[in-house]
Amino acid sequence: MVRFISAGPGDPELITVKGMRALQEAEVVLYTGSLIPKEVLSWCKEECLIANSADMSYEDIFAFIKEHHHKKFVRLHTGDASLYSTVAKQVEFLESESIEYEVVPGVTAAFAAAASLGVEYTIPGVSQTLIISRVEGRTPNPEKLEQLLSNKHSSFAFYLSIRLIKKLRETAYELGYVKGTPCWVVERASWSDEKIYKGSIENIEDKVAHIKGVALILFGDFLNQKATQESHLYAKKYKEEGERKSKAL
Repeated sequence: MVRFISAGPGDPELITVKGMRALQEAEVVLYTGSLIPKEVLSWCKEECLIANSADMSYEDIFAFIKEHHHKKFVRLHTGDASLYSTVAKQVEFLESESIEYEVVPGVTAAFAAAASLGVEYTIPGVSQTLIISRVEGRTPNPEKLEQLLSNKHSSFAFYLSIRLIKKLRETAYELGYVKGTPCWVVERASWSDEKIYKGSIENIEDKVAHIKGVALILFGDFLNQKATQESHLYAKKYKEEGERKSKAL
């Protein structure tokens, strides 16, 4: 069996208990070295064979899996395996080879970033929708940025887009976003050297121009964290209405 383990965003303690136990039991681990801090591998036993897939092609990865899948094999991906992980192509290979597999979920960077900032993506009256995407660069995106940003009452988390903030700004202006619309960047969310940059769509580019590695862009009025209507869950008047209806029944 091959176990796809989601390593979480970087902090080795943000892996799930199930993922941690899989690493502790693993005989072979193939991990995404360019994105996963080595501290996450501290859960592995000393005799575990650990290989870095950063310089491997798909063919190399498939050959490695085929060679070792009969052992307790962990394929370790950053964040959550369902986002930007290439798991789909690997699963296709495993199924073609009739190799059993399991996918264990994890914490993605968008949630680690929100936790570090102390923000909520769903603010009553402002946003009830979170859009996770990437700004199109060399890698095509079937959903054009204009289409994404047309959802003006959504909260946005852009992965793999730190070098494309200028495009994000220009497109936002074209769609009528004001210059003061909040745009924050979390570099290496949850890592020991995490850095946070707060600004607006007008000025954030200059603040993050030096970043070359892993960073997440958060964009939208939700970052103001100011609700424009009361939550039905805790608002007193809604609780009183609920009590009256219960008594009437």
